[in-house]
Amino acid sequence: MIKYLLKRAALTLPTFIALMFVTFLMIRLVPGDPIEVRRGERGITPERLAELRHTMGLDQPVWKQFLDYVWALLHGDFGTSIVSKTPVATEFFTLFPATVELTLCAIIFAIIIAVPAGVIAASKRGSAYDQLMMGVALVGYSMPLFWWGLMLILLMSNTLHLTPVSGRIDVIAYYYPSVTGFLLIDSLLSDQKGAFLDVVRHLILPTIVLGTIPLGAIARMTRSSMLEVLEEDYVRTARAKGLSIFRVVGFHALRNALIPVVTMIGVQLTTLLAGAVLTETIFSWPGIGNWLIHSIERRDYPALQGGIMLIASLVIILNLSMDFIYGLINPRIRHGR
Repeated sequence: MIKYLLKRAALTLPTFIALMFVTFLMIRLVPGDPIEVRRGERGITPERLAELRHTMGLDQPVWKQFLDYVWALLHGDFGTSIVSKTPVATEFFTLFPATVELTLCAIIFAIIIAVPAGVIAASKRGSAYDQLMMGVALVGYSMPLFWWGLMLILLMSNTLHLTPVSGRIDVIAYYYPSVTGFLLIDSLLSDQKGAFLDVVRHLILPTIVLGTIPLGAIARMTRSSMLEVLEEDYVRTARAKGLSIFRVVGFHALRNALIPVVTMIGVQLTTLLAGAVLTETIFSWPGIGNWLIHSIERRDYPALQGGIMLIASLVIILNLSMDFIYGLINPRIRHGR
């Protein structure tokens, strides 16, 4: 298993190197630079601007800036934010729990609904239920997130007044020190009644919006994988022995259909983690996506570069974790058969 994981890790190294180069280059193709953004501040003299440009290394040739950037990354230095003057890694991991909490809630929401829906649709192939579920899954997968989020806000928040519009918690009604950064846990650890339910209410809409696309993808993959497995000889044999449909589908078929489903869940989890930008922007969710959007507006090069590379590192770790799970589910994968 260790040899298998090391081989998979080696294959990700070229991707990481290419991402360093593309990240550095694409950020500098965006019009403007951080110095020009700061030109409108009071008390910023031309001499001070030249000093800032020198401090950031922007007066150096691009190739020299890139080599300095790579050298800093190799030493674990992701830079310091121009705006907040805080190390990028510190700022990233301060905001990261909010994104992780939202991402995990979204993927759990998607799995709980999608896997049973896909299994039942495959078991009732060609029925009205099958067609309805796959139609809903296709619509969900094709749904524009910004439109879906705004529609839910209009319905659930503005019309029915059931959920809050934005944020993670009502900061006026509830205040307590952060222990883990995950408000679902911190609210339970606090002694404030109603804090946990308030956090849940704030999570409902972002979770539904962010989980809609993976829900559709996982449901369709589950159905497709189950249909293939249900045609196998060992499933027919289990049916011929008179085993119940629940045992045939749940024990014999589902376990062998899980590998493509786990693959899809892994892909969707990494996609959600790296791409929660729209959802966090719509709901003013104080996470990594919202932070990166503001960093783009402020041309905060270190925050953008460091944030993207940290996300990439986490995505690579998640992919390796998925490979480990594949090896546990199917030993033939780790033995290269």
